[in-house]
Parts: sequence; C-alpha cells; structure tokens
Amino acid sequence: MSRRNCLRVLKNLLAIRTLFLVPIAFLAPLKILEDGEPESRCAYVLVVMAILWLTEALPIPVTALMPVFLMPMLGLLPGPTICAAYVNDTSMLFLGGLIVAVAVEEVNLHKRIAIGILSLVGSQPNLLMLGLMLPTWFLSMWISNTAATSMMVPIITAVASQMSELEPNKISQNGGVRNNGFDDVEDSVSNADTDVSMTNGNAGMEQEDEPKDEKEKKQREESIKKMSKGFALCVAYAANIGGVATLTGTPPNLILQGQANELYSRLSEADSGITFAKWMGFGLPLSIIVLLLSWIWLQIMFLGFSCFKKQNPKERKAIKLVIEGEKKKLGGITFGEIVVMLVFGTLALLWIFRDIPGFGGWKVLFRENSNRPFVKDSTSAMLVAVSLFFLPAKLPRVFCWNKYDVSESSNKPKYRPILTWKNTVLRIPWGVIILLGGGFALASATSASGLSKKVGCSLRILDSFEPWVMNLILSLVIAGATEITSNSATATILMPIMAELAINTGSHPLYLMITAAVACSFAFMLPVATPPNAIVFSTGYIKIPDMALAGLVMNVLAVLVLNLGINTWGSALFDLDTVPSIFGNSTSSTCDPVTATVAAFQANFTTAYAQSTTSQALSSFTTSSTVIAQTLVNITSEAIGMTTTTQSLPSGFVMPAG
Repeated sequence: MSRRNCLRVLKNLLAIRTLFLVPIAFLAPLKILEDGEPESRCAYVLVVMAILWLTEALPIPVTALMPVFLMPMLGLLPGPTICAAYVNDTSMLFLGGLIVAVAVEEVNLHKRIAIGILSLVGSQPNLLMLGLMLPTWFLSMWISNTAATSMMVPIITAVASQMSELEPNKISQNGGVRNNGFDDVEDSVSNADTDVSMTNGNAGMEQEDEPKDEKEKKQREESIKKMSKGFALCVAYAANIGGVATLTGTPPNLILQGQANELYSRLSEADSGITFAKWMGFGLPLSIIVLLLSWIWLQIMFLGFSCFKKQNPKERKAIKLVIEGEKKKLGGITFGEIVVMLVFGTLALLWIFRDIPGFGGWKVLFRENSNRPFVKDSTSAMLVAVSLFFLPAKLPRVFCWNKYDVSESSNKPKYRPILTWKNTVLRIPWGVIILLGGGFALASATSASGLSKKVGCSLRILDSFEPWVMNLILSLVIAGATEITSNSATATILMPIMAELAINTGSHPLYLMITAAVACSFAFMLPVATPPNAIVFSTGYIKIPDMALAGLVMNVLAVLVLNLGINTWGSALFDLDTVPSIFGNSTSSTCDPVTATVAAFQANFTTAYAQSTTSQALSSFTTSSTVIAQTLVNITSEAIGMTTTTQSLPSGFVMPAG
C-alpha cells in the first residue's frame, strides 16, 4: 500500500473515530465487572467515563450525562437520586455567577476595566506585562477565563504590531508574529487617533534612523519576538491564576464545595463550611503570590534585564497610541455600565458578608435551623442575576425622558433591560453546568458503592509520609495530570478519593480536597490544558517548547505556594488541624477489616447483654448470640486471610460487667 493510500485510510479512520472509540470505551473495561460487587460496577462506570473524557470521543458534557442511565442500570443508585444531583445549591451558585458575567460583557465593563488599568501602568515592557496581567487576573475571578483572555488578545496583537512597524524594513512576518484576524483592531486604532498617521508620515525619518548593523537589526527582531511571547503567556497565566481566588472563579472550586457539602451531609446535618468569604480569604492571597511569581518569572525568561533599561521613545509612543485608541473606541461611560458596576459590587459584598466567622453576617436576618442557614451564596447570586433582567440598560424613554433622538428611527416610548433571556441563553456555557452535575452524581455513586473508600484504603501506603509531604506529592502529580485532561473532569474523579484517603490517614478531609481542587487549576505547560492556553497559542506568538519550559517552572512554583498556603493560613481558616468527630470515629476502622469486625462484635455483645436483662431475655439473647457467633466467624476468616501479624483488640474495648 502506497504512502498516499495509508494517509487516506488514516484520515478516514480519524473522521469516524467516535464510532469505534465509544464502543472500545465500554468494552475494554468489562473485566472489571467479573466479581459483580458494587465497587466494581461503579469502577466500571468511572473507567468508561475517564476514557471518554480523556479521548474526547464524545463532548465532555455529553459524557457527564452517562450516570443518569448507567447508575440505575447497574443497580448502584435509583434514577431520581442520580437526577437530583445535577441541580443543587452549587450549580445554582455557578449559574448565577455566569449570568452576572454575561451582563458585565454585555455592557463592555470588562474592557473598560482592562483599558483603565493599562493606561495607568505605563508603557515600560515589564509594567506593560503587569498591566496586561492585572485586569485579566481580576476579571477571571468573576467572568470565565476564556472571555477574559479573548478580551486581551487583540490588545496584545495591536501592541506587537505597532512595535513591529517601528522596524525600518518591515518584514513580512512582522517579527515572527502573525496578526491575521486582528486587522479590525489595528484599523480601529489607526482611525481613532490622527497621531497614528505619524508612523507612516515620518517614514523618511525612520529610514534615517535605520540601524546600519544587520546584527543589531536581528537582535531587535528577536527582542520583539520574545516580548510578544511573554505578553501572550502572561495573559494566559493570569487567567488561570485568577480563577483560584474566588469560589465561582473556576469549576474545580465549585466541584470541591459541592462534594464537600455532600460528604458532610451524609454524616451530619452540618455543611463543610466552605463559603465565598472563607474561600476568598484562602484563595485571594494564594492567587496574588502566584501572580507576582509568574510576573517575575516571565520577565526573567522573556524580557531578561532589558526591562530595567530606558525605553525607546518611539516604542513608548506606539504603545500609548494603541491604548488611547482602544479607550476612544469605548467612548464615555454609559448608564448600563454604571448599573452593572453597582450590581456587581453589591453581589461581591453579599457574598463576602453573608457569613463572617465570629460575627455571623447578614444571614442572621433570615430563618436558620440548628446547623444550616436557609440563606446561602446561591441565594445572593440568583437575587442579583434575576435583577439584571429588569434593570434598564439605558434610561427608559418614557414621560420626561422621552426626548427626540436623531439616532432613533421613532420617538415611541422605549425600555430595554440589561439582559434578555434570548441573548443570555446563547452565552451561558450550559455544558459546564452539566459537567458539574455529572461530577456530583459520580461522587454520590462512588461513595454509596464504597469505591472511594476502597481506593482511599489502597492509597494508605502514603500514610508513612508526613501529611505535608503526602500533600505535596499528590498536588505535583495532579498538576501534571491536568495538563492533558479537563481540570473539571480531574477534580470530579479525585474529590471522593481524596476525602476517603484523608479520613483513612487521620487527616481532615478538606486538607487533601482543597489542595487537589486548586492543583487542578495549575495547568501552565500545554495548549490543551486550559482554554486560555489554547487561545494565546492560536495567535502564533509562542510554540509548544516555549510554553512547556515556562509552564514547568510555573507548575512547581504554584504547587509550592499552594502547599505553603494550605499549611498556614488555609489551616487556620478551615481549622484543618482538628479532624471533626464525624470523621474521627471512622479513621481507625475504615480500612482494617479485623478492627472493624471486632468493633461490630463489641456493639453486638453489648446489645445482647442489655437485651438479656429485659422481660424477653431468653429470646432476645438467643437472637443476639447468633449474631455474635456469626461475628466471631467473620473475625476468624478475616484473621486467617491477613498476612500481617495478628492485631490486639482495640484499647477502648470493655467487656460488660456481669
């Protein structure tokens, strides 16, 4: 077969890869079902979904819908229980945050914030890099990191283009930077300010300043290339880092909250205590430190020590022209921007002050039960989100405000809200909400079937390490794994396992769960890791080796800061040094069958003795004695099967008197 025919066959197979990858995903792990145990059935579902998530043979949200039919058909959980997991408090919190983010984008408030910060920091390369990072970092706390990155890319491209035009002989590739798709940005900048024409009008003067040394010219071209790479990567990194700062900033944070609340609710009436305010107290300092480290590292790698040199006046002027052009393009601040800014600030304050440790917060104004408040963070999110559908984007043209406007085709009364459902529904990433729900459904099944407990017990080999060492190892592995898998899918699979591992090793469940969730967001090495990485890679500024080298160092730095944070201020905020009693009762017997069976024997014997003192002593004692006999048989069989030395009875075992 010729080479051309081989390529044709491969292309045809690639086109229909879904048709054979999906059956392979279901058939390959069938051996797991041999023993028919609930843990094995749940493991089968988990492996099938992991294969489909990794290969993306089906869209990721479609794979997240599979528990709806796989769990009931395999006898793990009833259909209503699984379906109820898809819509809960956490998913409503996320939806409310997404609606507010759509409003911010609708009135272009995010662009005004970005341009405002850029105009303040100046045009020095290192300060300009910081100016690109700060608005991206701040906005990605509240809107999607994809939107925050997409907003900044035209600005990066326009700056790089202006820098390239300063070259005396403009090369065809613009200093190695591709600017396709951004001509409209450059045109708008050149039309926004008449001073831009000076760049072309003074071409003769530029020719006079042309470097005579070809080596100097190549060095300048290389400098612009490296600067463009640094600008592109700084935006992607800032978007990834910003999501860590708030609870709604990235899906893994919400997956953590939802699964932690589910874990607590199974064992008690209390919730996990992960609130917006607490998370921001942990995530914001962590995010700031990682952001500053990334800024320093990118300066070292792409700007070197040139950032301390005096800037060329022409470069400074070119950058200022770009920023001024974008500012004029936005125009003056609008009524809608003011309204959204006030609403946005109100939501942030409601989230922060709902539940303040030691003070209570505004939640006390409403009804509460013994352990849980009725008002949650989702309450604030939905209250503000709904208000955006009736608050006006402009002053309503009614009564005395109905003045003649030449830009309007008619002078009829008019009112337009900030958001309409028709527009909003098209801009909300519903797939992420489904993915969250699929994660909660999968977590419920792994806990109910005992799979998470079994996997956690198998990882007890890490118990020989100090807790902080175990945490560091796990976070490094997770940060590496999330480079090639969806961070949401990774968090979904890991949360129940981390909870059981922590319980079995005598640690607070949130200690490992928080670390794992945040580590899922530290994906800096590959374009496929996160949407911001893919967006900046598509501009043509950077290559995979550039991103991999810079990202490897960033992964290590971010994980080290994460472990510093979780062991210091994170431990104090979430009280991680004290294991709650609901988990402490199970840490000693979860993974040890003999200890667990002895505990059952103690409970049964005590029950039998108590029952033997009642009026139905004989029959009750006979029944309980049968249970005790069966328990002793279980102890014997477990002891025979163990390869380690026989363990003594627990110190707390006390035979009833008499």
